[in-house]
Amino acid sequence: MAIAVVVLDHHQDLCILRQHLVKLSTPLAGLQSVGPGETPFDQVEVLNPQLRQQRLQKAMAFWLVPFGFFAGVTFTVMTNLDTFAFAGLWGNRLIGGLLGLVAGFLGSFAASSGVDSSNEDRLRQLRNRSEEGSWLLVVESRAGQDMPWKDLQRVRPQAVVAL
Repeated sequence: MAIAVVVLDHHQDLCILRQHLVKLSTPLAGLQSVGPGETPFDQVEVLNPQLRQQRLQKAMAFWLVPFGFFAGVTFTVMTNLDTFAFAGLWGNRLIGGLLGLVAGFLGSFAASSGVDSSNEDRLRQLRNRSEEGSWLLVVESRAGQDMPWKDLQRVRPQAVVAL
């Protein structure tokens, strides 16, 4: 899947290009307009690595938290440790499970922090252009589909940035 961001001067150019791209014979995976009256820059996941990191952290927590709990209980049972003897046999296992749960939750943060930031300079340039009043059109092609580069140049944009 290829992603390109088209930077435009006028809202009218954005509307014309968006309508043209919607009518293509091979449909695109996604079109998202960014600018005043459209989607704000910070709410577009492709343009905001923090949103991607939050989504990944939630997905990782969904799997790591329960796994951490069961791993903590299993470890406590297998090693037969009495670390929390005051809590009794089942309390000791439960505390071990809760500690594993916390470890899984912290692990989801560590795993999600590895979001690719290779496009930081390009994203900073796009943010600056957006703050200057330019309109952005985020174009996503389907897997195995070529980006319609000629069609993107149709309204003579300021720039076309590949991400």
